[in-house]
Amino acid sequence: MGLRKRLTQSMEEVEQERLQNRVADLGLPPLADMPCRKRVRVAGEIVVERIRPRSGIPAYEVVVSDGTGEVVAVFTGRHSVTGMTAGRAIVLEGVAHQEHGRRVMLNPGYTLLPTVHA
Repeated sequence: MGLRKRLTQSMEEVEQERLQNRVADLGLPPLADMPCRKRVRVAGEIVVERIRPRSGIPAYEVVVSDGTGEVVAVFTGRHSVTGMTAGRAIVLEGVAHQEHGRRVMLNPGYTLLPTVHA
């Protein structure tokens, strides 16, 4: 990318481009195109992690973004998942559904990708 184009981009656009480039080589569909109620395999980077109880049961949530969209992976009955931290790339496999205007995967299969060292 040219320096001139980089200087005219907002920080949000730069971050979206970085996320898209990080998972581009995996050959998986972008999160923006992820259908609901169908088994899918998608990838992105964990941008938020939090504990949010669901019906009184602990649940560990991670928001995953690939620069085109987001999905929330919810791991019920958990307070954490070893290796899942903000900034880590991940592949998720499961069925998404709409919940309060966001796409959510309950207890998806996952593969943590190697960390990137600068």
